[in-house]
Amino acid sequence: MTIALNCSVIILAAVFILISVRQLGGIRLQIWQIMSLGALAVLLTGQISLPDALRAIDLDVMVFLLGMFIVGEGMQKSGYLLQLSYRLFCRAKSADQLLLLTLFGMGILSAFLMNDTLAIIGTPLMLYFARVHGVPAKVLLLALAFAVTTGSVMSPIGNPQNLLIALNSGIRNPFLIFSEYLLLPTLINLLAAYLLLKFFFGSSFRNVKLNHLREPIKDQRLASISRISFFLLLILIFAKIAVVLTGISVDFRLTYIAVAAALPVILFSSRRAEILRDIDWPTLIFFSSMFVLMQSVWDSGFFQSGLAAADADLTSVPVILVLSVSLSQLISNVPFLALILPMMAGAPEPSLMALAAGSTIAGNLFILGAASNVIIIQNAEKDGETLSFLEFARVGIPLTALNILVYWFFL
Repeated sequence: MTIALNCSVIILAAVFILISVRQLGGIRLQIWQIMSLGALAVLLTGQISLPDALRAIDLDVMVFLLGMFIVGEGMQKSGYLLQLSYRLFCRAKSADQLLLLTLFGMGILSAFLMNDTLAIIGTPLMLYFARVHGVPAKVLLLALAFAVTTGSVMSPIGNPQNLLIALNSGIRNPFLIFSEYLLLPTLINLLAAYLLLKFFFGSSFRNVKLNHLREPIKDQRLASISRISFFLLLILIFAKIAVVLTGISVDFRLTYIAVAAALPVILFSSRRAEILRDIDWPTLIFFSSMFVLMQSVWDSGFFQSGLAAADADLTSVPVILVLSVSLSQLISNVPFLALILPMMAGAPEPSLMALAAGSTIAGNLFILGAASNVIIIQNAEKDGETLSFLEFARVGIPLTALNILVYWFFL
C-alpha cells in the first residue's frame, strides 16, 4: 500500500497526538478544533472529495444530538434539571455515596436512555455537584464518563453499536440475550470503576459530607415546557423498547424521539433563540469533522487489509474483545462495527456479545473511544473544567483491562 493511501492514517495519528497534548506551538487547542483540522487536512490533501465528505456526515446522529442538546439546555436554563437531580441524588450523604450513586444510577439509566443522552444531561449535574459539595470536578466527570459507557453495554438500545448488532446480527430476543450475557458482568464493571476511582482519588472523599440544597426554579414557564420534553423523551424511549420487544416492524428511530422531545421547547418557549444560541455547537462540529476523517480512513482500506492479513479468529471471545477495544480507538466504534459485523455472519451469541461489550468499553480506554466522552469534555470546557488525555487514560487503561477480563470470564 502506498504512502498516498496511508495519508489519512497519518493524519488520524496526528489528531490523536494533538488531542493527547492539546497544544500546537503556544496555542491551546480544544478537541473540536483538532478534529476539524484533521477533517480539513484530508479534504485539502485529496484523501476524500467534498461530496463524499458531505455524504459521510451521519445526519441521524447530528439531528439526534441537536435535539438532545435543546432538551438539555432547556432543562438547565429553567432550573428543572437541578430540581430533578435533587430528587435523584438527595439520598447521597457523603462524597463516597455520591460517586457510587453516579456510577450505578447513570450507568443503569444509560442502558435505557442511551449513553449520549445521559452524557448531555449529566455533565452540568456533575459540575453543579462539584461546585456545591467541594468534590473535584475531574472525579465526577470521570465517574459520569465511565458510568454511561459501561452501563450502556447491557442493553441493545444503550448505544448505537449495540443497536446495530441487535438489528443486523439475527439474534433472537435482543433484550433477553443482552441481559443474559452482559447484565451481571456490567454491574461488576461499574463496581470496578468505583473501586478504581476510590484508589486514584481517595483523598478527595475524606470527611466530605454532603448538604443537598433544593434549588429554586429560575423560569417557571420554561421549566414546565422542559418537564413536558423530558417526560415525552422517556415515554417515547420506552415505546421504542416495547416496539423492539414485540418485534413490530416500524421505523422508530432515536432521531425521531430526539426531535419530538425538542419540539415543545422550540415551539412554545419564548427563549428558543437563546437556547439555540447556547447549545453545544462545538460538539456538533466535532462530530461532523470526525465523520469526514473516519470515512477517509475507511476509504484508504488500511485497517480492512490489516485485519484480513492478521487472519484473526472472529469467533474467539478474547480476540474479539481485544480487537474491538483497540480498533475502536482508531476508526471509532460504529465504523469498526460496520467493518467487522459482516465478517461475523453466523457467529455464536457469546461472540456477538463480546463484540458489543468490546466496542463499547473501548470508550473507557481513551477519550476518543466513545462519543459520550467528547460530549462530556466539550460541555465541561464551556464551564472552565476539562479532562486531559492523560488524566483520562491514567484511570481508563487499568479499568479497560479489568473490563476485558470480566467480560472474557463471563462470556
